[in-house]
Amino acid sequence: MHRAGADTSNMQLSDFLCDFCLREWDGLFPMVEGHEGSLICGTCLAAAYQGVHQVGRTEGAGQYTCTMCLETREEPCWAHDGRGEIRVCGRCIRQAATRLERDEDWDWVKPDIG
Repeated sequence: MHRAGADTSNMQLSDFLCDFCLREWDGLFPMVEGHEGSLICGTCLAAAYQGVHQVGRTEGAGQYTCTMCLETREEPCWAHDGRGEIRVCGRCIRQAATRLERDEDWDWVKPDIG
Protein backbone atom coordinates (compact mmCIF):
# COMPACT_ATOMS: atom_id res chain seq x y z
CA MET A 1 0.00 0.00 0.00
CA HIS A 2 1.15 3.51 -0.61
CA ARG A 3 0.80 6.27 1.95
CA ALA A 4 -2.19 8.48 1.18
CA GLY A 5 -1.06 11.67 -0.49
CA ALA A 6 2.39 10.32 -1.43
CA ASP A 7 4.05 12.02 -4.38
CA THR A 8 4.04 9.21 -6.94
CA SER A 9 6.80 10.93 -8.92
CA ASN A 10 9.06 11.01 -5.84
CA MET A 11 8.25 7.98 -3.68
CA GLN A 12 10.25 7.57 -0.46
CA LEU A 13 10.74 4.29 1.43
CA SER A 14 8.38 5.52 4.15
CA ASP A 15 5.62 5.92 1.51
CA PHE A 16 5.39 2.11 1.28
CA LEU A 17 3.30 0.51 4.04
CA CYS A 18 2.43 -3.08 4.90
CA ASP A 19 -1.25 -3.46 4.04
CA PHE A 20 -1.75 -5.56 7.17
CA CYS A 21 0.05 -3.81 10.05
CA LEU A 22 0.55 -0.41 8.32
CA ARG A 23 4.26 -0.43 9.23
CA GLU A 24 6.33 2.01 7.19
CA TRP A 25 9.08 0.39 5.17
CA ASP A 26 12.56 1.60 6.07
CA GLY A 27 14.44 -0.86 3.87
CA LEU A 28 15.71 -2.77 6.91
CA PHE A 29 13.06 -5.49 6.93
CA PRO A 30 11.66 -7.64 4.13
CA MET A 31 8.53 -6.77 2.22
CA VAL A 32 6.76 -8.72 -0.54
CA GLU A 33 4.68 -7.00 -3.20
CA GLY A 34 1.43 -8.35 -4.57
CA HIS A 35 -0.80 -6.98 -7.31
CA GLU A 36 -1.33 -3.25 -7.75
CA GLY A 37 1.18 -2.30 -5.06
CA SER A 38 -0.18 -4.39 -2.21
CA LEU A 39 2.52 -5.20 0.36
CA ILE A 40 3.04 -7.63 3.23
CA CYS A 41 6.00 -7.33 5.59
CA GLY A 42 8.04 -10.32 6.73
CA THR A 43 6.57 -10.15 10.25
CA CYS A 44 2.98 -10.29 9.00
CA LEU A 45 3.90 -12.97 6.48
CA ALA A 46 5.36 -15.15 9.25
CA ALA A 47 2.20 -14.68 11.34
CA ALA A 48 0.01 -15.47 8.33
CA TYR A 49 2.03 -18.57 7.46
CA GLN A 50 1.84 -19.88 11.01
CA GLY A 51 -1.81 -18.95 11.38
CA VAL A 52 -3.08 -20.55 8.20
CA HIS A 53 -0.63 -23.43 7.73
CA GLN A 54 0.04 -24.37 11.33
CA VAL A 55 -3.13 -23.80 13.30
CA GLY A 56 -5.65 -23.52 10.46
CA ARG A 57 -6.70 -20.01 11.47
CA THR A 58 -9.35 -18.55 9.22
CA GLU A 59 -10.64 -15.00 9.36
CA GLY A 60 -14.36 -15.04 8.74
CA ALA A 61 -16.32 -17.37 6.53
CA GLY A 62 -17.40 -17.31 2.92
CA GLN A 63 -16.01 -15.34 0.03
CA TYR A 64 -13.48 -12.55 0.37
CA THR A 65 -11.11 -10.69 -1.92
CA CYS A 66 -7.44 -11.36 -1.25
CA THR A 67 -5.48 -8.12 -0.85
CA MET A 68 -2.40 -9.61 -2.50
CA CYS A 69 -3.81 -11.33 -5.62
CA LEU A 70 -7.14 -9.43 -5.83
CA GLU A 71 -9.00 -12.67 -6.51
CA THR A 72 -12.26 -13.70 -4.88
CA ARG A 73 -11.43 -16.68 -2.69
CA GLU A 74 -13.08 -19.05 -0.21
CA GLU A 75 -9.99 -20.84 1.12
CA PRO A 76 -8.47 -20.15 4.56
CA CYS A 77 -7.04 -16.67 4.93
CA TRP A 78 -5.28 -14.45 7.44
CA ALA A 79 -5.91 -10.90 8.60
CA HIS A 80 -3.95 -8.75 11.04
CA ASP A 81 -5.83 -8.15 14.29
CA GLY A 82 -7.97 -5.05 13.92
CA ARG A 83 -7.85 -5.07 10.11
CA GLY A 84 -10.13 -8.01 9.36
CA GLU A 85 -11.28 -6.59 6.07
CA ILE A 86 -7.72 -6.83 4.70
CA ARG A 87 -7.06 -10.53 4.04
CA VAL A 88 -4.40 -12.67 2.40
CA CYS A 89 -5.29 -16.07 0.95
CA GLY A 90 -3.40 -19.28 1.66
CA ARG A 91 -2.05 -19.45 -1.89
CA CYS A 92 -0.52 -15.97 -1.67
CA ILE A 93 0.90 -16.77 1.76
CA ARG A 94 2.67 -19.86 0.36
CA GLN A 95 3.94 -18.03 -2.73
CA ALA A 96 5.19 -14.99 -0.79
CA ALA A 97 6.87 -17.19 1.84
CA THR A 98 8.65 -19.24 -0.82
CA ARG A 99 9.77 -16.12 -2.67
CA LEU A 100 11.01 -14.37 0.46
CA GLU A 101 12.81 -17.47 1.75
CA ARG A 102 14.73 -17.71 -1.54
CA ASP A 103 15.67 -14.02 -1.56
CA GLU A 104 19.39 -13.81 -0.78
CA ASP A 105 19.03 -10.24 0.52
CA TRP A 106 17.04 -11.37 3.55
CA ASP A 107 17.64 -13.95 6.25
CA TRP A 108 13.96 -14.96 6.35
CA VAL A 109 12.79 -18.54 6.73
CA LYS A 110 9.33 -20.04 6.74
CA PRO A 111 8.15 -20.58 10.30
CA ASP A 112 8.30 -24.17 11.49
CA ILE A 113 4.82 -25.63 11.22
CA GLY A 114 5.70 -28.86 12.96
